[in-house]
Amino acid sequence: MKRELDNLVTQMHAGGIHYDEAVREFKRRFILEVLAHHRGNQCKAARELSMHRNTLRRTIAELKLDLGQIRSGLKRPPRGERPAFEAKQTGRT
Repeated sequence: MKRELDNLVTQMHAGGIHYDEAVREFKRRFILEVLAHHRGNQCKAARELSMHRNTLRRTIAELKLDLGQIRSGLKRPPRGERPAFEAKQTGRT
């Protein structure tokens, strides 16, 4: 993993990415990953990130993250869009 990070940093530097842009993008992706892991639950995500829930909320606002997109991506599709095998497994038709 360290080698991958070293390569990424080298590519970013060569590409002219500034430090503040790199830090912002890292924070954005890391927080999105943790939020997705916890299905959008900010309390659980804040606990894993070792930050207060209010700090996480401020960071989300600062980074202009769309929590609706996270939540909508994690919801089950409507019944009509579910695969047929799912209905059979639960005993419903």
